[in-house]
Amino acid sequence: MWGRYRKRMPYLVCCRPEVMDGLARLHASGWKVAIVTNGTADNQLGKIQQTGLAEAVDAYALSGPEGIRKPDVGLFEIAARRCGMTLAGGGWMVGDHLVADIGGGRAAGLRTVWIDRGTWPDQEHEADHVVTDVLQAMDILHAVR
Repeated sequence: MWGRYRKRMPYLVCCRPEVMDGLARLHASGWKVAIVTNGTADNQLGKIQQTGLAEAVDAYALSGPEGIRKPDVGLFEIAARRCGMTLAGGGWMVGDHLVADIGGGRAAGLRTVWIDRGTWPDQEHEADHVVTDVLQAMDILHAVR
């Protein structure tokens, strides 16, 4: 049953149209956008392709195929390189996991936006900004550009 679920999972997700519009606006204003995610290629890459995100971002780095996982800075470096950038130039990490995303992003020298979904109640953090939705994170990125 687990195998059947994993195979079907990429077809069960979607990306909200307003998120796709937000990504297009980020690109139009000069941002390079990459996805850095932990997970296996069949699952994560399947979701990235199925939702249309593969065409909406400049690059992606998945832990499974790369053999390293967030918060390891190496995964962030791969994504930056695939965008034609380096981490030395700074940048931003937007994510919902305090250790993998926010901790990893900060270790990579990035500013961070934590999408707080209520799964880390009363947890201390070092995120530069806290939001409850990715659209709010995109608004922050537009404001700092």
